[in-house]
Amino acid sequence: MKVILIGAGNLATNLGKSLLQAGHDIVQVYSHTQKSASALAALAGGAPTNDLNAIRNDADIYILSVKDSVLADLIPQVCKGKENKIFVHTAGSMPMSLFEGMALHYGVLYPMQTFSKEKNVEFKDIPCFIEGNDDYTLNNLDEFVHTIASKVYQLSSEERQYLHLSAVFACNFVNHCYELSSEILAKHGLPFDVMLPLIDETARKVHMLAPSKAQTGPAVRYDENIIRKQSMMLKDDPILKDIYDRMSLSIHRTALLNKD
Repeated sequence: MKVILIGAGNLATNLGKSLLQAGHDIVQVYSHTQKSASALAALAGGAPTNDLNAIRNDADIYILSVKDSVLADLIPQVCKGKENKIFVHTAGSMPMSLFEGMALHYGVLYPMQTFSKEKNVEFKDIPCFIEGNDDYTLNNLDEFVHTIASKVYQLSSEERQYLHLSAVFACNFVNHCYELSSEILAKHGLPFDVMLPLIDETARKVHMLAPSKAQTGPAVRYDENIIRKQSMMLKDDPILKDIYDRMSLSIHRTALLNKD
């Protein structure tokens, strides 16, 4: 298919490279800066542009992969004069209905993964969630996404919001905990590398055990002496102390609810 990418960030970069490898024709890349558009076009093909009025009208599908805050403003400008094409966005928590009244065929392509420009990912291993406003869109989108991914699921906008929320806990919050751990270690002259075997083993365990069964540490058994001591060690950082206290309470509450 002929594809135009609207956006040149982390997700768009990985998606563009995967689409190119699958044999699709990236005919154009738009970004609000020419530099970003050119960088992705160099990797995925197509002509770079930072002019919305210069976006071509001869593509089969237009993929909007931009910040949620600008998506609603971009859609009318991108769809204008191309209303009979297929338009999709890639946002986890934004509804498909943003396209309503702007295009005839529209939907969502949400690849549930964390993306960075510097690290390539294998799309075939990524669960991709799609939605379409009609059978034409849904059938074409399903066929299109299956060229790069083997795990493709249909999911409504409402349910996708909860999927995205779950991903924030499983990815974004977990990574932030890595950062907090790194900061504590750095203050005491220890490298973050010492945590990597622990992190890797924790991730491996949840492939075989439910998270509730894999949970360990003082909060599970509510070892008050250790919890109180560690909490006081954080007294100079009220936000970090609050995170520790609330997380410990949540872990213990969950342990009690799951107790056999």
